[in-house]
Amino acid sequence: MVQKIKKQWFLVSLVLVFAAVILDFSNTLIKIGLFLKENHSPEIMIFLIFIISGLLIESDQIKQGIKDIKSTLLALTVIIIFAPLTAWLLCLLPLEPGVIIGLFIVAAMPTTLSSGIVMTGTAGGNMAHALFITILSNFIGIFSIPFILLMLLSFLDQQKELAIDHGAIIVKLIFLVLFPLLIGIVARERVFTPGQLAKFKLQLVNQWMIIGIVFIALSGAKQVILGSGHTFFTILVLVSGFHLILLGLSFLLIKFFGVRKGRYESIIFMGSQKTLALSVMIQVTYFNEFGTALLVCVLHHIVHLMIDGYLSTKMSQ
Repeated sequence: MVQKIKKQWFLVSLVLVFAAVILDFSNTLIKIGLFLKENHSPEIMIFLIFIISGLLIESDQIKQGIKDIKSTLLALTVIIIFAPLTAWLLCLLPLEPGVIIGLFIVAAMPTTLSSGIVMTGTAGGNMAHALFITILSNFIGIFSIPFILLMLLSFLDQQKELAIDHGAIIVKLIFLVLFPLLIGIVARERVFTPGQLAKFKLQLVNQWMIIGIVFIALSGAKQVILGSGHTFFTILVLVSGFHLILLGLSFLLIKFFGVRKGRYESIIFMGSQKTLALSVMIQVTYFNEFGTALLVCVLHHIVHLMIDGYLSTKMSQ
């Protein structure tokens, strides 16, 4: 039993963080989380995650990742085509408009900025390829999000004028992804030796920072979660099903196109995970009247981290 907990420590830690924040009736943890959020801790953590990712990536991985066109296209297929189609099918269920809108927002998002890369590395995949998918899908997302979201919303008769700030997203990608990544890659080549880096257990540090980001997200969403009542469980089942369907479709693509181990991990984790920061920004800016939509965004993020945390550990074994 103890050995199983050690192997799945990341999943166990996420569950404990969730329970601790929700059951903290003194709201002490919420105050800490909100303080960290107000002082830009999530952005700092993402910045550090990409520096560490740069330190972990080998030059051969970068070349292989950029050349792996087939895996890139398969991941983008899941992100841009399969996710919206899955959300559209699930919206045929008898769900309240706020829940459906939240699912549509999640489905339109590009891949997550940090957790998918960390889990790809944990599972033994090519982190450089995962990074490449992150940058490419988020850049494409600048133009695809309004189109996909408006198309999905047409089934609900929720017509919105979505003026996405393209420049802000590009600046965010440069400063939170590309810049720290380059710092890490240069430092690996000029400052450290592979033997030195192995001593620091950098992958473990990245996983702890993912847990920190989840804690901060939960702190801001606790009141919405507690005020949702039975809707919470409906959303929990919905986002779990949504993510499991995307994982299943990813595995089918890998099987059908014969993608080998070492290449398919980035398809699985980058294809099925969705960025939280951008989804929350879209919800708050354009759909603030639908509070349950925010709950869908937050719960999906937590659920996919729990499912993929378990999966990445299993795949590494």
